[in-house]
Amino acid sequence: MAPEYNMMELMICVASRYLEDGKTVAVGTGAPCAAAMLAQKTNSPELVILFEAGGVAPQLPQMPISVGDSSTFYRAVMAAGMVEMMTTCARGQVDYAFLGGAQIDKYGNINSTCIGDYYKPKVRFPGSGGANDFASLCWRTMVMTVHEKARFVEKCDFVTSPGFLGGDGGREEAGLPQGGPYKIITDLAVMGFDESTHAMQIESLHPGVEADKVQAETGFELVIPAEIGRTEPPTAEELRILRDEVDPGRLVIGRA
Repeated sequence: MAPEYNMMELMICVASRYLEDGKTVAVGTGAPCAAAMLAQKTNSPELVILFEAGGVAPQLPQMPISVGDSSTFYRAVMAAGMVEMMTTCARGQVDYAFLGGAQIDKYGNINSTCIGDYYKPKVRFPGSGGANDFASLCWRTMVMTVHEKARFVEKCDFVTSPGFLGGDGGREEAGLPQGGPYKIITDLAVMGFDESTHAMQIESLHPGVEADKVQAETGFELVIPAEIGRTEPPTAEELRILRDEVDPGRLVIGRA
C-alpha cells in the first residue's frame, strides 16, 4: 500500500528532489531547511547548506529553530556572518535559495513588505532581510507555499524580491544577472516559468488535483502546457528519513 502523507510532507519531498548534488542552497528555517536536510540524506549527499546568519556547510544534528541557532554552525566548514553570506551571494556562489512572502505574481516577483499603498498600507510585513539579495543574485530561487488567490496575484503591491520583473528581458533591463525564479511548490502543484515569456506555468499536478483547481486558486492566467506531469508522491523511504531523522519532533511536518 502507498504510504500516507500530509501536504507539508509532500512539498518538502518534492522540493528536496530539485536540489542537485554538489550545489549550494541558502535556506531559512522550517520547510526549506527540512527539504535541504532530506536532500542531503537521499539524492544529494554533497549538497552545501548555507544559512543567512553565517553557518556554512554544517552537519545539522537537528532541525534548527532559527537561522542563528547554534546547530547551524555545528561542524560547519565556516562560522561566518551575514555580510560574508551576502558577499557569497554577490559572487554568484549560491545556486539555490528559498524565498517566501505574502504575494507572488505571474513573473515570480515577491512581496514581503506591505499590502496596499506603501505609505498607507493595510498590512505592514517585516520586509526583505536578505531576500532581495538572494532573488537578485543567486542562480535559482524556489518558493514553498500554500496555493490561494490572495497570495498568487496579478501584480504585487510592492516588489520586495525581483523575479522576472515585467517578463522576458526584465531582469536584464534592470541590470540583474541571469537566474531568477525556478520552481514554485505549493499544496496543489509545481509551477515553473515559460522559457520565452517567463510567465508562470503549471509543470506538474499533485495527486488528485486537476489544472482547473490550480487556476481557480490563482489570481492571474497561468500558462497551461498541452502536457502536464504528475507529481510523484513521497516514497516510504523519503517519509521515514523525513520523520525519523530530519524532523522527529514534527516541528515542521506535523502529523500525517
